[in-house]
Amino acid sequence: MTIQDFDIQVATAQHVDYAAMICDEMAESAKARGTGIATRSPEYVANKMLEGKAVIALHKDGTWAGFCYIETWSHGDFVANSGLIVNPQFRKAGLAKAIKHRIFQLSRTKYPDAKIFGLTTGLAVMKINSELGYEPVTYSELTQDENFWAGCKSCVNFDILTSKGRKNCMCTAMLFDPAEKQKEYEEKMQRITHKATLLERIENAIKKRIKHDA
Repeated sequence: MTIQDFDIQVATAQHVDYAAMICDEMAESAKARGTGIATRSPEYVANKMLEGKAVIALHKDGTWAGFCYIETWSHGDFVANSGLIVNPQFRKAGLAKAIKHRIFQLSRTKYPDAKIFGLTTGLAVMKINSELGYEPVTYSELTQDENFWAGCKSCVNFDILTSKGRKNCMCTAMLFDPAEKQKEYEEKMQRITHKATLLERIENAIKKRIKHDA
């Protein structure tokens, strides 16, 4: 079984029948790990599909294989790629990484100026996030939208979060800031341009010396 056996696409109305199965697996996964995936109803997941704010992976036989959806906070200033789940029978095929890359691409297309963040306890997800350009941050750098934090109430660690004044918890906070990435890119290009200019000046100086010596 390889990643070529799956179709990873933006979910639409034709996929709403998978919502209940996806939610059941989210709940089972959270229970097995003993840590949070904030629970969501089938109606909530189906609505994300209808809004074009979700990515679904289907095996070539039509079985749902994975899922992830977009949430927006603070009037669209922050975006979260939430609820990443892979059907247990299709794990170890590279689906989580492929889905994360696709939902990240969708988020950047729909919300190009938004900061994309995530809270996770999974080392594999942290690694994928790092590859996408996320950086570890403090909770204070995330959205302060109360509706977002209310979603943590269904997590088994919610008491820990509240007892620490929402400053930290079991999850690691990670953030992709497009403005910061653009700044880094511009600085890199400036360094490259400066280096190229310096090399050109050295080359011209050498040519002048050779011409003079000749």
